[in-house]
Amino acid sequence: MIAFVNGAVAALTPNLAVIEVGGVGMAVHCTPNTIAGLRVGEQARLATSLVVREDSLTLYGFADDDERQVFELLQTASGVGPRVAQAMLGVHTPDALRVAFAAGDAKALTAVPGIGPKGAQKLLLELKGKLGAPAPVVGAQRAVASGPAPWTEQLTAALIGLGYASREAEEAVVAVTPQAEAAIAAGGAAPVPQLLRAALQSLNRAR
Repeated sequence: MIAFVNGAVAALTPNLAVIEVGGVGMAVHCTPNTIAGLRVGEQARLATSLVVREDSLTLYGFADDDERQVFELLQTASGVGPRVAQAMLGVHTPDALRVAFAAGDAKALTAVPGIGPKGAQKLLLELKGKLGAPAPVVGAQRAVASGPAPWTEQLTAALIGLGYASREAEEAVVAVTPQAEAAIAAGGAAPVPQLLRAALQSLNRAR
C-alpha cells in the first residue's frame, strides 16, 4: 500500500493532483477541499489510499491521515465504494461525519450527491460508532464567525489553486451563489464539488 506521496505539485484539476515523486508523476484523486490547499510548483504531502481493481489501480489523496482513515472506514458499509466515500468527504469533514453518525442525522448524509433518504438510514445503521467520537468543540470554536460562508472560502481557494486570479475566482463564486443558496434553502449543504464544476464552466464562458 502507498501510505503517502511527497513531492512537487506538477498539475491540478478540480479533482486530481499530479505529484512528482522521484521523477514520476503520481495521479492522485482528491476532493476539492484538498485541491484547494495545493499550489502548482510547491511541495505537498498527501496521505493516500490505493484502491485495487481487476482493471485499474487508483490512488486517492487526503490532507491528513485522519481523512484517509475515515475514507477507508466508510467503505466498510455495503454499497459504499471509493467514489461515494470521497464524495462524502467532499461535502463533510471527518468530524462533521462523526457528528452526523453519532446524532443519527440522515439529512446531513443526503446532502452528499448520490445518497438518498433510504441510503442514508442504511449507512447510519451500518456505520454508527465505527468512525469514532468527534473532537470536542470548545471556546471560540463554538462561535459562528462572521464573513463569507465556508463554501465560498473553499470554492475561492480551489479556483485560486487551479491558477485563476483572485478577481476571477470571486466573480465565479458570485455566479454560482444562486445555485448554492437553492441547495441550502432545500435543507442541504452547499455542494462544493458541483459548484466548482459550475464555476469553471462560467469562467470558460467568460474567456
